[in-house]
Amino acid sequence: MSEQAMVVAVGVDGSAAALAAVLEATREAAWRGCGLRIVHAFIWPLMHVETRASEAVPEGGLRHDAERILAEATAAAKAANGRVEVTADLVTGGPAGVLLAAARAARLLVLGDRGLGGFTGLLLGSVAVEVTAHCTTPVLVVRGEGRPGPIVLGVDDSPGSAAAVREAFTEARQRDAELLAVRVWYDAATTLSYSVPALYDADAARSAEQHELDAALDAEQKRHPNVRVHTQLVTGRAGRELVRLSEQAQLMVVGARGRGGFTGLLLGSVSQQLLHHAACPVLVVRHPS
Repeated sequence: MSEQAMVVAVGVDGSAAALAAVLEATREAAWRGCGLRIVHAFIWPLMHVETRASEAVPEGGLRHDAERILAEATAAAKAANGRVEVTADLVTGGPAGVLLAAARAARLLVLGDRGLGGFTGLLLGSVAVEVTAHCTTPVLVVRGEGRPGPIVLGVDDSPGSAAAVREAFTEARQRDAELLAVRVWYDAATTLSYSVPALYDADAARSAEQHELDAALDAEQKRHPNVRVHTQLVTGRAGRELVRLSEQAQLMVVGARGRGGFTGLLLGSVSQQLLHHAACPVLVVRHPS
């Protein structure tokens, strides 16, 4: 891995959610033994807006405000862990483009779940969804309340799920947390309102789903034998069930796109439901295409 990629990147906009993201990013950087890069997207020069001091902005202009946001975030990171090397960059550009560029040189990108609104916010809504959908670096969206509990991993048959399995084991090892791997499946015997064919074998179907779940975890379990792993089969709608399980989790981990939907939609419905409704932080992992 290149020296450039030995950082965790975090986007800030001056909001409380962004500061919470800085604290989470600092912990991730400490766990991974790498530096922290704090990034603020400074869009005003692109709009030909005066950024120096003016009567409209008496405290030193828009650039001063942007620099203050970075300084506050840097101070929060250093107060959280003085051993993590912190850099801060004011980058001209739109938020999504700036964050995607920062992610390309990072091991992990961390975002708050909502910003201030307007050009300096947008950290959930259009920007966070766009960044999470297109980012080949794992994206951690900080939302909900920090709590003890397992890391919950959603597993299906997609390439993104395989990448998510790797990240989930890494997080479990770093956090010394249990890993609960969940496969949500469609059980015709319990979900259909009408009779299923007589040849349908519910036990065999469940056994096959369990086999697929175990097989998806096998390689990473061998790589991380000290990670405590539990598995669970759940019937129902994946988004709804994973949101429910997030209420007992310290972190949710999913792939960016599951089995369903159109191939052009890079962020599947399950990931989007979790980003908007999960009760804990969500780590979304997109398989490089």
